[in-house]
Amino acid sequence: MGDGGFGKGGGFGDKGKGKGKGKGFKGKGKGKKGEEKEWMPVTKLGRLVKEGKITSIEDIYLHSLPIKEYQIIDAFFDPTTLKDEVMKIHPVQKMTSAGQTNRFVCYVLVGDQNGHIGLGSKCSKEVATAIRGGIISAKMNMVPVRRGYWGNRIGQPHTMPMKVHGKCGSVRVRLIPAPRGSGVVGSMTLKKMMQFAGVADVFSCSCGHTRTKGNFMKATFEALRASYGYLTPDLWRPTKFVKHPFQEFTDFLAQSKSVPTY
Repeated sequence: MGDGGFGKGGGFGDKGKGKGKGKGFKGKGKGKKGEEKEWMPVTKLGRLVKEGKITSIEDIYLHSLPIKEYQIIDAFFDPTTLKDEVMKIHPVQKMTSAGQTNRFVCYVLVGDQNGHIGLGSKCSKEVATAIRGGIISAKMNMVPVRRGYWGNRIGQPHTMPMKVHGKCGSVRVRLIPAPRGSGVVGSMTLKKMMQFAGVADVFSCSCGHTRTKGNFMKATFEALRASYGYLTPDLWRPTKFVKHPFQEFTDFLAQSKSVPTY
């Protein structure tokens, strides 16, 4: 069954390559037009970011605003600062009445190596489309990572501020603060994720089927996301509440609201 599956997969792959070449030239043409086309935001947050009303991504995280457009991330980060890497591509098959349907799942990691990381996945018939969709998904899933110290507060934060854990499927990942100079004690995948998040030293502990790289990355991502979920004593100061961006710029949003034409 395995040989048959791979045989069919190869056949589909050959056809896919041919189609890919044909669509590639069209894609390039579309791409050039896409570069010239200006970003037209469709969400309130997008409109505020484009007009420069929101100047920092931290304001978005402070009010827990959902990011629905990847251009919002591009507006805050310089292209040279934000790095992306394809972590895994694997084929998936679905049995239909016409035969097997082959598609590719792509996991992409995005980070600025300074406290922001995003993980995204996309399934598509073609690898290039899956990678492109994965990058967009990772940008929209970007979260802040809190960093802290192992002992005395000397120099820049270098490790996790407390023990955090994340889970996905059967995989459980625990990140433990480490002394300066320890490095990242973990697998290559975990080291890459910590590098993208900007964490220099950390001990890790994992259990479950960690060979499933997709679930392992998701569990690590959940652990990093949980770093801002703890109210530590240094955050006990009285909170200075600021207006919600939608409330602060309500007049601008009312003026710039686009009227649908039918």
